[in-house]
Parts: sequence; C-alpha cells; structure tokens
Amino acid sequence: MLHVNDLSFNYGDTPILENISFQVERGQLCGLFGPNGCGKTTLFKCCLKFLAQSSGSIRMDGKNVEQTSISKMARMVSYVPQEHKPPFPYLVKDVVLMGRTPHLSGLFGVSKHHKQKVSEAMDLIGITHMADTPYNQLSGGQRQMVLIARAVAQETPLLFLDEPTSALDFSNQIKIMNILRQIADQGTTIVACTHDPNHVLWFCDSVVVLDKQRFVAQGNPTDIMCDTVLDEIYEDMCHVRQWESTRMVLPRHVTNREANV
Repeated sequence: MLHVNDLSFNYGDTPILENISFQVERGQLCGLFGPNGCGKTTLFKCCLKFLAQSSGSIRMDGKNVEQTSISKMARMVSYVPQEHKPPFPYLVKDVVLMGRTPHLSGLFGVSKHHKQKVSEAMDLIGITHMADTPYNQLSGGQRQMVLIARAVAQETPLLFLDEPTSALDFSNQIKIMNILRQIADQGTTIVACTHDPNHVLWFCDSVVVLDKQRFVAQGNPTDIMCDTVLDEIYEDMCHVRQWESTRMVLPRHVTNREANV
C-alpha cells in the first residue's frame, strides 16, 4: 500500500533524510519509531506532498505520489498532525465533517450519508458527547481525538498519524491504539509515528525505525524492538523484558525508590 524507495530530503545543505526505503502492506498498522529529530515528521510531509523530496520515490496503492493530484490524494490518504491550533470556534461535529470534503458534491452538499459517516466516526472515537462543543474550547488531548475522528470520517485506504497519543492520558492512549488496531483489522493501512516503544510492541504489525536521518530497521516489532536496536538509538537507556505474556520496554536505570520494589 505504501512503498518508499531511496528517499532523501534536505533543508538547504542540511540532510534530514538519507536513502530511506521501506514498504507497508495493505491492512497493516505500522509504527514509525525513532528519537526526536530523526526525520519522522519530515518523512510524513514528503509522503503527503507537503515537501518535495530531494531524490527517491513514494508510491501509494501503486501510484507515484509526485504524479497524483491533490484531489486524488485526499481520497487516498488522511492525516492527523502532531498539533493543530484552532483558527475559528467550529463545533466539533463540523470539524469532523471536514473529513468528508473529498467526497462532497458541489450540487448536493452534505447528505444524510455524510452526516451518518460523521456520527459513526465520533461514536468510534468516543467523542459524540462533544459534538456541539466549540473545537477551540477543548484541551489538547480532546482536539487530538477530534482530528482522529475527522481522519476516520474521510474514509481513505491509508491513514497517517503523527504522534496520535502524545497529548492523551494513559487511558485514552490505550483506547486510541485499540481503535487504530480495530481500523487496521478492517483493511485500512495505518502508519503511526510514535515515541512509545510499548505501543509498537503491543499494537503494531510492523515497525520502521529511524535514527540520525537514516533507516535502521524494519520488520515484526517482536524481532525489531530488541535490546540491540534500542541500545543503538537510545544509548543503553532501556531494555526489553517479559512480564508473564507481555513484552515491554523498561528503563535500565531508575533512581527513585521504585527501583527497589
């Protein structure tokens, strides 16, 4: 569904991405993982045509992104950014309705079908009770959930999310990751940028690891999220351990009293 081949990008003379290649199969939930500044968001922006790569190619569903129109891109891929500053007090239901824009007709406008898709997306994410709340009155975490609902309402075969759980409390982090897992199981391909290695281990089918603007590894999270890879990108800060049937990443050094528990 997504094929990135030998992708490079520079800001002026500064290399941000160097010869990145990977692919994501249809219906997979893929984690894009790596430390701050490794180029994850820039990679998303190249895939979405927000930035033009220096070299390489990107294909979505077999189509070269460079040769795909904006209107076709809007039907192919939806995007949830890291942050979004609300410019106007739209109601939550209207923000989610914006996800239906690629499917709207200038002749018939917003039909019952589109409104139903909005209702289903809000119900899936669990924000129906906020439908008539002004978007700019919400917390950062609540706004993030609205943007995810908007992307779901867009009904594209490919979904990009840039740190979708960064502003959420622990309960909502697990809830959203479970929802993404459910959406992927229904056939949508999802690429989610994350800083949480446990989200990759617990929810993702595959992972792409970047570090220092370069590709490190891709594969099954159980194989890739190991001490060797984590030591390479985090310099001996954490390790993988098994707790009953669950694998998890833990810090190597804890300085508070919990270290003795």
